[in-house]
Amino acid sequence: MSEVTLSIGGRSQIVGCRDGEEDRVRTLAAMIDERWGPAQRAAGGLNGERAMLFVALMLADDLDEALTRPPGGAAVSETALARIADRLETLAATLEQSPPTS
Repeated sequence: MSEVTLSIGGRSQIVGCRDGEEDRVRTLAAMIDERWGPAQRAAGGLNGERAMLFVALMLADDLDEALTRPPGGAAVSETALARIADRLETLAATLEQSPPTS
């Protein structure tokens, strides 16, 4: 088990993690620290517990958005969908007219 020192909102914390996961834990802490300033301002600047709640809400919002939006490049235009449908219908018609092969 490893220990990692994290800095969030200007405060250092030592946390334990599995060996080899130190960089991942630091990356996650950086995501929290990045949101700390806006969260602290939203919490009125004095309440660290409330600021952490706002950080959690921000991260949950990001997660929800990532889970509900289509992956980049996955969106297909109506025109492209119509072309694909036409090609599939043509293919289906051709297959229906072809004699069965043995």
